[in-house]
Amino acid sequence: MGEQKTPGDGQNGLTGLAAAGEKPTRQRVVVILILLVTLLVAYLDRVNISVLVADDTFLQEMGIQGDALAMGSLMSMFLFTYAITNALLSPLGDLWGPRKVMSVAIVLWIVSCIYGGLVSTFAGMVAARCILGLGEGMHWPMQMKYVKNWFPPQERARANSTWLIGLTAGPALAMPFMVWVIGAWGWRSSFFILAALGLIPLVLIWFFTTDSPRESKRVNHLELEHIEYGLREEAEALATRAAADSNSAWENWKGFLLNFDYWLCVIFYVFSTSAWWGLATWIPSYLKQALGFSWTSMGFWANAPYAVGIVALIIAGYVTDKIERKATFGILHMLGAAVGIYFAAHATGQIEAALWLIVAVASLLIGQPGHWAIIQKVVPAKALGAGSGFESCLGSLGGAITPMIVGYFINMTGNYMGGLMCLVAFCLIGAVAMITLWVRKV
Repeated sequence: MGEQKTPGDGQNGLTGLAAAGEKPTRQRVVVILILLVTLLVAYLDRVNISVLVADDTFLQEMGIQGDALAMGSLMSMFLFTYAITNALLSPLGDLWGPRKVMSVAIVLWIVSCIYGGLVSTFAGMVAARCILGLGEGMHWPMQMKYVKNWFPPQERARANSTWLIGLTAGPALAMPFMVWVIGAWGWRSSFFILAALGLIPLVLIWFFTTDSPRESKRVNHLELEHIEYGLREEAEALATRAAADSNSAWENWKGFLLNFDYWLCVIFYVFSTSAWWGLATWIPSYLKQALGFSWTSMGFWANAPYAVGIVALIIAGYVTDKIERKATFGILHMLGAAVGIYFAAHATGQIEAALWLIVAVASLLIGQPGHWAIIQKVVPAKALGAGSGFESCLGSLGGAITPMIVGYFINMTGNYMGGLMCLVAFCLIGAVAMITLWVRKV
């Protein structure tokens, strides 16, 4: 497994080993499932606060009952810290490898959850959310780094769609689970349970993954050659832009900072993230307070958009791998979300509004596999951690403001209409960026 291969010998090696009856290992599938579990736990931690701001006991103890702006700031402060960490610390993955960096990040999640369960003041809860943002800001670019190292280009959209299931599975599980936990044992118990769950991805990442397949004892020669053959082809196709060994760090950064397609992806991601966090923060409260759902039924209907989103994401990932223009689903992503949010805001009945929210959330997921496939294509390999982290930073800054924008409109008008219409506008701007990429045949 440790011998070096030269470009071009990959197919011969694959054919010979296949003829000899040897079967390739599937360790890269194990890695992507571990990334799914990791993101799943990360999103449980993130969206727990969305359920808590619909809990009267939590709001009373924090002293923020009736203050929607303060409620929104609990998500916003997490996202601000997340964004700053993306900008400053994401290049660590390029230097030290994703395994070490992600392990440190998960330890910070656990610390934040333990602290969050102990605090008794609003300021203390904000601090706990900032610690969580610090850890999760380090984590996200490492997911990208793992996929880049472990998957050939033709498999990345499906790989991305697999781990991105955590985007929807996390909220889908968190909503009813946290409603049940809080109802049974109180809001503090939710933090302690999440701290314990954080041990699962920590063990999986540290003991069952490596930075690259060549370092793994669980990868046989056949799987290694399959992966590295695809990576060699990609490196040759992008040699003039990547130049990994001769370019300075600045040259690698220029490879994406001066790329128009990269900035269109950034615009899409910023406004998609803004719409996502606007909905993720306020859906439980909107269902309970504006639409009049009970605490128990709120848990079910808050879960439904994300459960449907899982199916939509899997289908989108599979189809995206089959089409040349990866931006296609990005267009449907933004336009579908705009339509769903608009009609949810104008619906006349509880169930009608909840169904349109399902359309909105599911739509906000189908463009993600193609988007990340484009990023992995246009950003040089040595700068992928920095490039994806920089984009994630800008997206998080946009997303950080949005929960407070919605909260501001709730405080000012006493309803959700103004905030929801802002989200519709964000979706339309993102759609323009993706339409431009589609016209450019990306």
